[in-house]
Amino acid sequence: MKLAIVFGGASYEHEISIVSAITVKEKLVGFDLSFIFCDQDHRFYFVDGSKMKAVTFSRGEHRKMPQLTLVKGGFEQRGMLGSKLHTMPILNLIHGGDGEDGTLASLLDFYGIPFIGPRKEAAMLSFDKHYTKWFAQSVGVKTLPFEVITPKTRHTITTDYPFIVKPARLGSSIGVSIVRDATELDYALDVAFEFDSVLLIEPFISGVKEYNLAGFGVRGAITYSIVEEPHKVEFLDFEKKYLDFSRSSTVTHASISPELVTQLQSAFSTLYTPLFEGALIRCDFFEIEGEVYLNEINPIPGSMANYLFEDFRGAIHQLLASLPMKKAITITYDYIHSISQAKGK
Repeated sequence: MKLAIVFGGASYEHEISIVSAITVKEKLVGFDLSFIFCDQDHRFYFVDGSKMKAVTFSRGEHRKMPQLTLVKGGFEQRGMLGSKLHTMPILNLIHGGDGEDGTLASLLDFYGIPFIGPRKEAAMLSFDKHYTKWFAQSVGVKTLPFEVITPKTRHTITTDYPFIVKPARLGSSIGVSIVRDATELDYALDVAFEFDSVLLIEPFISGVKEYNLAGFGVRGAITYSIVEEPHKVEFLDFEKKYLDFSRSSTVTHASISPELVTQLQSAFSTLYTPLFEGALIRCDFFEIEGEVYLNEINPIPGSMANYLFEDFRGAIHQLLASLPMKKAITITYDYIHSISQAKGK
């Protein structure tokens, strides 16, 4: 089965996307895979599968590879003797901006290219943690209380210490800090504002239980991954989470009750069903005093959360067989013709 992995992008998570693509390549043995790299200037390159190594991109070797242009139905490779159209479904594996904010989804929709990944509406709501809170609350999934601050409102925080500072539109724990008292606040805010102009403030709850659950929908039925309880000291900082994007070994089930599994799956389904058709996503939840709270939605999880699925290749096969397609609109100009006839022109 043909599939092209699109990765890279103009994002703080550019390098993480490369790591994810290399990992997923190894997990999809048996697929007819192609690799399309998007550089920081939004140029697309057709990458030889044998060159799918991190140093290929860090050394700039991709620039010697064929450039591609988005056209109706696929990516076109132009040359002196003509052009070649690469037509195959896409796996959107660009983390952060470009991939998770709806930019690539909009482009692929515009050019009529089928793809695995969040549609633009889902991307916009899940990429911005502020909007994710609103979305979750609107469908009845609980979240922790939060404040939204900007550089102009940085002195208006009312949340009690300790709390967590997060860039609203960034993943991989980049720019995230735990602030325990006022002496740590300015530095934490300065770091976070380096990456985003909108921050979230959330209470930090020591020892809170966290669970990760991935899944995807096919014809109205959701396939869930196993539930993972990530092992961490206080929270996953960038260095620890970076390793998460190269994970390939299946993890073990979390030791939790069937009742909690049902709660987690129910919350996941409630979030997935309205928006995420065609995507494999991961939701990270907190469990506090028997209640489930959404932490965040990962619309393009690291390594596509392959390690949470017992049959990851089968999951991708199922998704490819049931991708949503935008309804084609036929333009007839009947309205303009009727006006012209009425005017005798």
